[in-house]
Amino acid sequence: MSETHAHKASFKGLALGALGVVFGDIGTSPLYTLKECLHAAGHSKATEADLYGVLSLIFWALTLVVTVKYLTFIMKADNKGEGGIFALLALVPEQLRTAKPGRISAVALFAVMGAALLYGDGIITPAISVLGAVEGLAVADPRFGVAVVPISCVILIGLFAIQSRGTGTVGKLFGPVMIVWFTTLGVLGAYHVSHNPEILGAVLPHHAIRYFSHHGFSGMHILASVVLAVTGGEALYADMGHFGIKPIRAVWLCFVMPTLLLAYFGQGAHALRDPSTMNNPFFSMVPPGWATYALVVLSSMAAVIASQALISGAFSLTRSAMQLGFFPRVQVQHTAHQMEGQIYIPQVNYFIAIGCLALVIAFGASSRLAAAYGIAVTGTMAITSVMYFLVVRKTWKWAFSRAFGLLVLFLAFDLPFLYANLGKFFDGGWVPILIGIAVLLVMVIWNRGRTLIAYKYRLRFPTKEAAKDRVDARLAARVPGTAVFMASSADILPPVLVHHVERSRALQETVVLLTIQIAGDPVVDAENRYTVTPLDDGFHRIIVRFGFMEEPMVLPILEKAVREANIPFADRDVTYYLGRENFVASRKGHMGAVSESVFSFLQKNAVAADRFFGLPHRHVVEIGTQMDL
Repeated sequence: MSETHAHKASFKGLALGALGVVFGDIGTSPLYTLKECLHAAGHSKATEADLYGVLSLIFWALTLVVTVKYLTFIMKADNKGEGGIFALLALVPEQLRTAKPGRISAVALFAVMGAALLYGDGIITPAISVLGAVEGLAVADPRFGVAVVPISCVILIGLFAIQSRGTGTVGKLFGPVMIVWFTTLGVLGAYHVSHNPEILGAVLPHHAIRYFSHHGFSGMHILASVVLAVTGGEALYADMGHFGIKPIRAVWLCFVMPTLLLAYFGQGAHALRDPSTMNNPFFSMVPPGWATYALVVLSSMAAVIASQALISGAFSLTRSAMQLGFFPRVQVQHTAHQMEGQIYIPQVNYFIAIGCLALVIAFGASSRLAAAYGIAVTGTMAITSVMYFLVVRKTWKWAFSRAFGLLVLFLAFDLPFLYANLGKFFDGGWVPILIGIAVLLVMVIWNRGRTLIAYKYRLRFPTKEAAKDRVDARLAARVPGTAVFMASSADILPPVLVHHVERSRALQETVVLLTIQIAGDPVVDAENRYTVTPLDDGFHRIIVRFGFMEEPMVLPILEKAVREANIPFADRDVTYYLGRENFVASRKGHMGAVSESVFSFLQKNAVAADRFFGLPHRHVVEIGTQMDL
């Protein structure tokens, strides 16, 4: 839902929805962030100055990364209200996004790398959030320590099991639960700050500077834990299209950021009074017993909500990548008629579920899993900064000094965060990198294969006239009925039509050449949805356009187009012809045997075109061709 759609809902409703969906990830960071920072600083060896330094770093990270970078600048770069890494790619001039057939441009590859890393983030976030919440049981009673992993797995299994039902009903509970969660954070934090108000002095930046001057260059590794406080900042940008920029900014500045800061400073104030609480400062803010159990239940609910936001984000990211030609066709199910953004993708759900359970079982504790967390987040942050620079410089035509100065400011904290997290590579940081590489290879190979197919067809049939002459030479009869031929390009005659005529020597009296185009915009306006062009000899060309955030259900639009153009289209007399390629995967092609074999596997397991485009499968005929890419 873009800004043009967002204003139709009440500001209060949008703000409540944003609170329940957008801020779930960053809102659960207090569960483990300060604990990991103090662990990195040495727990029992951490001094009062170290505590002040860590809190100062957290305060300025939230201020600079979330408030300044994302809410003030990055979120201005929206594609008709939609945000996220692919929205930035769509805003970059086309000449920087395109490349030779079978190749991917450096800019597009950069954006795809950022998207691939987000999948790693989407797998780690549910695991670390649920683990961090359930670990509170061990604080209340150490005997529950052995049950943390099994309980976490049960919660995750339940979470992924209900994804197919959608978030429509559950989503109504998200906002109120998060109001209770953030209010609890603020109240607990304010209570402990009131006993040690001097802790508020940590907002002064000299405490952060003093931390590095005391620990030297080795103190940089603390940033690998501090960055946990800003995980979820990218989600604010990615989910902007659902709620609009104004509600997100208002909720952050007036409610979320103040309560988060009170939570962090409250934990610090309590640790100042009782250094033994540094092992788990969050759950130590309440007395042992029923209060701890109540906080565990509330934090578990908040963790589930945070996980839901990342899972839904992975669904939306997959759909965008698929529509832009970077991902194979997968089944997309809409789970709510009133909200287009609520979708469910079974394959992605299974992939993330298996990954989350594997991480929980393999790592067993949020502190160990935290080592695997930062690389994906910081890598995406840095890529977003560079992509934003390209947009403001090349699309918005900012002066170089102004655009580059802003890039330097962003990278001044993005790159130190990334550098600090690279040191955790062998402690678990390889996990999101491995996931990202796997997703990146799938996206690049798929994009390259699809562009090579289109390129080879263009070489074989360079013009419509050349292909038409070939068809006329083989055509012996026109038969009653209507044939719809799917064409990847509106500039050539569909190869499947040529193959059909060559083998059958016949063609229906009415022929529709149907091309489906995915626009660079998230949603296509109704007046630009389709165009109909009459051709000679009973031929008609219809071009149907969808935005990259839309589900391409073709049949209703096609029926409307032929009705307005008076094209014969009786249901029982219509046949849809689709092409299906089989690949030789030899060493002679451009892709190579290995890459082409991977592409062939992806092609065979992709959702069939008739299901993907909503065509009546009983009226579909597939014609296979063999090629070597």
